Amino acid sequence: MRVSIGSDHRGIHVKAKLVTLLRQMGHDVLDEGTHTNDSVDYPDIACTVGRKVSEGAVDRGILVCGTGIGMAIVANKFRGVRAAACYDEISAEICRRHNDVNVLCLSGDMLGERPIDKLVAIWLATEFEGGRHARRLRKIQEIESVDGDSASSETGQ
Repeated sequence: MRVSIGSDHRGIHVKAKLVTLLRQMGHDVLDEGTHTNDSVDYPDIACTVGRKVSEGAVDRGILVCGTGIGMAIVANKFRGVRAAACYDEISAEICRRHNDVNVLCLSGDMLGERPIDKLVAIWLATEFEGGRHARRLRKIQEIESVDGDSASSETGQ
C-alpha cells in the first residue's frame, strides 16, 4: 500500500515511529514532513496529504498533530477524503468498516505511552463492509458533488 504521512511539530515523534513501522510492514511511505521540532502550521501538512489521497496518488494517508482533530478538519476539505481522528483500536477499526476512512488522524499529545503499532495495523488491515454503509458513503459523495458544483458556480468557474 502507498501511504502519505505527515505531522506538525507536535506529532513529529509519533510520525517518526510510524514511518519506520509502515516501512517494516512493507508499505511504500511518502514522508511529507515536518522534519524538525520547529513550529509549523498543521493545515499546510494536511493539505499535502489530503490532496494526494484525493487525487489517488496514494492509497491512504496518516496525519499527526496535537489532537488529530485539526488535521482531520483540513483533510476532509478534499473531495473523496474521509478523515477521522482515532484514539484507540476500536475507533480505528470501526472508521474503516463503516466509513471507509482513508486518512487516519492521530494525536501526538493524547495517545501517551499507548502503543500505536496495533492501532495503525488494524486501520490498515480492516476492510470496508459495504452494504448499508456504502449507501451512506454515496450520500456523502453526493453532498461533495453538490457543494463543489455550487461553489464553482458562485465563483464563475
